[in-house]
Amino acid sequence: MSGELTVVVGAGGVGKTTLAAALALGSAREGLRTLVMTFDPSLRLKDALGVGDAARDDPVPVVAGLDAALLDARRTFDRLVRAYAPDSMAARRILANRFYQDMAGHLAGILEYMAMERLFEMRASRRYDRIILDTPPTRQALDFLQAPQRMMDLVDSKAIRFALDPWWDDPGHGSLPLRIAGRTALGLSDRIVGRRFLLDVVEFIRAFAPLFEGFRSRAREVGELLRAPETRFLLVTGPGSERVPDAMFFLRRLEEAGHHLGPILVNPVTPDPGPGAGEGVVLLRHLADRDRRGLALLQRLFPGERRILPVALEPSPPADLPSLERLYGKLAENRAFLPQCGIFGAYGKGS
Repeated sequence: MSGELTVVVGAGGVGKTTLAAALALGSAREGLRTLVMTFDPSLRLKDALGVGDAARDDPVPVVAGLDAALLDARRTFDRLVRAYAPDSMAARRILANRFYQDMAGHLAGILEYMAMERLFEMRASRRYDRIILDTPPTRQALDFLQAPQRMMDLVDSKAIRFALDPWWDDPGHGSLPLRIAGRTALGLSDRIVGRRFLLDVVEFIRAFAPLFEGFRSRAREVGELLRAPETRFLLVTGPGSERVPDAMFFLRRLEEAGHHLGPILVNPVTPDPGPGAGEGVVLLRHLADRDRRGLALLQRLFPGERRILPVALEPSPPADLPSLERLYGKLAENRAFLPQCGIFGAYGKGS
């Protein structure tokens, strides 16, 4: 695989998608082939960059040097089955399985697994110098970061080995414990979900077995990629002091997992409105004071360890390419800070 990776993480409502889009646009303007991807189920990137549903299947061009891609878990899963099944008959067997049809795109954790696979797919294509990843809010982003290990654990699990046991082919063979366990499982399934459901699950796992090693291998590579020194995590947080505990929680989890952290972007920070006594000015002054206290708290908690970049509140939220370019221009004014983000090519290296 090739290409540098920047992962934008943080709580909901702090502007991750907008900042990821602005930074990706800037990266492309500096001559790097850039892909910005979102795994955020709300798909706000679609509106910010003006891309349609076609981006769910393949990356679509936004401007010269910049593509955007959205995640559709079901389509990604179907594509994986067709690509990695031993033959077309095996692919049809999986795709026609009732458990697969109910599970793909709906079961908890599938979005995170497919996000992992989508990232692998884009990196392996060698089409991009840089990939900028916009993640869902904190908790779901953590699920994504843990997905590679969970996939490897799943493939090695007792449940998978149980479903692959020859007992299912010939009830007259197999060990007594397996027969007892099988009868117990069938009896329990009759009472709870129905025997047909359990047999569909077993049939799915057995049809899917030839793909397990590929899933394990790709999960290992994505796990190594996310912890690679050249992969940078940018944490976006809100300016208020109430946001600080969430930011600290995320930072601690990332560090414990061995990820490499870049600066903290605090967004949006209300500027001081200056003198005046109107209602609007009073409100802005209150927000500016609140944000100043939150910034001061962050700087006390991380003295000298990590750069903290305040991103000033825009008069109107960036919602199109010109406004995203203006946002990038303001970020790029901080020449001493931006190279630490690991997302700037010629500009960052030359500054």
